[in-house]
Amino acid sequence: MASDATVLTVPGPEGDREVRVSSPSRLVFPRIGFTKLDLARYLVAVGEAFVAANGGRPVSLQRFPDGVDGEFFFSKNPPKGAPPWSRSVVVTYPSARRHPQLVIDEPATAVWAVQMNTVVFHPWPSRAELSDNPDQLRIDLDPQPGTTFDDAVPAAVALRAVLAEAHLEAFVKTSGNRGLHVYAPIEPAHEFLDVRHAVIAAARELERRMPDRVTTSWWKEERGQRVFADFNQANRDRTIAGAYSPRALPHAPVSTPLTWEELETTDPTSLTVLTVPERLVSVGDPWADMHARPGSIATLLGWWERDLADGLGELPFPPDYPKMPGEPPRVQPSRARRPAEED
Repeated sequence: MASDATVLTVPGPEGDREVRVSSPSRLVFPRIGFTKLDLARYLVAVGEAFVAANGGRPVSLQRFPDGVDGEFFFSKNPPKGAPPWSRSVVVTYPSARRHPQLVIDEPATAVWAVQMNTVVFHPWPSRAELSDNPDQLRIDLDPQPGTTFDDAVPAAVALRAVLAEAHLEAFVKTSGNRGLHVYAPIEPAHEFLDVRHAVIAAARELERRMPDRVTTSWWKEERGQRVFADFNQANRDRTIAGAYSPRALPHAPVSTPLTWEELETTDPTSLTVLTVPERLVSVGDPWADMHARPGSIATLLGWWERDLADGLGELPFPPDYPKMPGEPPRVQPSRARRPAEED
């Protein structure tokens, strides 16, 4: 009996690669009838832009063996059976544990990851060769219940102005869901904690300018109907979906780079695995020259020190992190108040 598999020819910098895709007719996005082979072909179509945005970085793979309607898991170690032309890099985690992660250097590696049932790609903000020092400052603008993508747009525009005042050039993409991701290329001169503090400084400045529309409150009960500037995505081993990565939602959206000029007229639900390849052909890649002019976070670190002097200290870390110096108690505010109220 013949094997149910297809071999794709994938162009790349070292020439064509032949990548086997098993179970090609398995539905990954059942609502739109999009198969595993369709997803592999999507990665071929956007391969050059995908690698430009996510390549050369440690990457975590979000894998869905039964499609996006089924269970998923994250692979941080490279899956077994990685092709000989792929590579990995050993990285350090908040626990000080170290182990390898896959690095995508060419489209064929991304297609092989699809063969291993990957749907969402989560690249680190640092390069494989200097994984402790990010070369991207990232801020996730996450609309809270009662707000929408349209509320994230003015926040992103205002954040662009904040970063410009800090001498950083901002780039924007859809999250692939309701929010926006704002990036700024930076010199890899600081480790993760410094970059986190730079992100907090920028987020606090944005909050000052839009207090009724933006919040840096970590606790959901304090956010209200505002856009949350998620500073904790700047931590070591905290990642967001990469540019041109699909998201695991029924209509198969894609986290898509935009120009600032088109941001206010974009419908993020229209940017999917079905439409983004043609968009790349007609519009091009808005992030093609992102790292041509990396900036310094020195101004933002100055703002961080200013805020410390004004009594604004460290903010909570993710719950899986070890207790960090200067961190406030990791307890929900309403729970922290309860003993005093009961007394």
